[in-house]
Amino acid sequence: MATAASASASPAAAFGAKTPRPGPSPSPSPASAFARPSPRASAAGRLHASLHLGGASASASATGSSIVSNASGIHLAAPVLAPLAVPKMTGAVGAHKNVLLFHCEEMRELAEQVVARNDDIELRSISWRTFADGFPNLFISNAHTIRGRHVAFLASFSSPSVIFEQLSIIYALPKLFISSFTLILPFFPTGTSERMEDEGDVATAFTLARILSNIPISRGGPSSLVIFDIHALQERFYFGDSVLPCFESGIPLLKSRLQELPDSDNVVCNKVREGEQRIVRIKEGDPRGRHVVIVDDLVQSGGTLIECQKVLAEHGAAKVSAYVTHGIFPNKSWEKFQPDNGEGPGHGLSHFWITDSCPLTVNAVKDRQPFEILSLAGPIASALQI
Repeated sequence: MATAASASASPAAAFGAKTPRPGPSPSPSPASAFARPSPRASAAGRLHASLHLGGASASASATGSSIVSNASGIHLAAPVLAPLAVPKMTGAVGAHKNVLLFHCEEMRELAEQVVARNDDIELRSISWRTFADGFPNLFISNAHTIRGRHVAFLASFSSPSVIFEQLSIIYALPKLFISSFTLILPFFPTGTSERMEDEGDVATAFTLARILSNIPISRGGPSSLVIFDIHALQERFYFGDSVLPCFESGIPLLKSRLQELPDSDNVVCNKVREGEQRIVRIKEGDPRGRHVVIVDDLVQSGGTLIECQKVLAEHGAAKVSAYVTHGIFPNKSWEKFQPDNGEGPGHGLSHFWITDSCPLTVNAVKDRQPFEILSLAGPIASALQI
């Protein structure tokens, strides 16, 4: 039987050719270079042979992929294809990212809660110092150890005075040879001032979006930006292509909390703007005898919510509560809201739920009724694994 071709074997031997006997003819005839079919060959007239490719035998179909041999000839068999190795992708389903989380001072408590929700997130620190003239003197601790790591920064743009120092950090982190960068800005603050009514109005929301769109890219590509309940839907189009905005919502937190209440019926209220006036009407549903929850993305002075409360009380609501993702409350406007103390919606709210997207407000109202804080720590921890 012919064996696999080797470096010393002739081409004829490799295909199972018979060795010609010595005779008067100096060389075999062309037909003698290949063995004739054996009478035991298949009805299809297939031949049998062998061939090793790269030291391993292969098999193929009759169209000619590979060859297997025996002494009787050549036979082409079906191919055996090795499966391709599929590389594991970062961010694939079931994968876990180890994230280093930096934060501004205002967001320290929320950052600690985020880390407590996920063992794959590690808290890192920044020294927030100032020079004698008041300008920032910042230092990223152990900056050399974040190379090749997934990095995130939890920001709070609660006032113009803190935006510059945080932008300095936000622009610096992606340049430290990190694998990826994510900015978590729970509340996009200038979104309430995007309205353009007169020539000369400046859309500060667009300005801030342009600034954030120019965050330097990291080794992994464009930076990601996580925002919760942005005020106006059109603002998502303010961001450029060099940043990847991810828009999340705090509403699932409210849904979970409502499931814990014995009475979670809901009525939708509509606020209609007529010039500078807000007219509150019941848009749908009958509030009579029900616990009504007013839902909005943010609250500033709280005037509209109080008007909603009054209208619902007049229409027979048993209880009235409110939810807003972002409790801004400038000038301590949260003081307007009082608990009903079981006396009905004419006296106050049963619950006022807000998230911890605005930490200064949280510190002011966390021990005051009717306020209750629903933490964004879980949703943020989940967003960091995207």
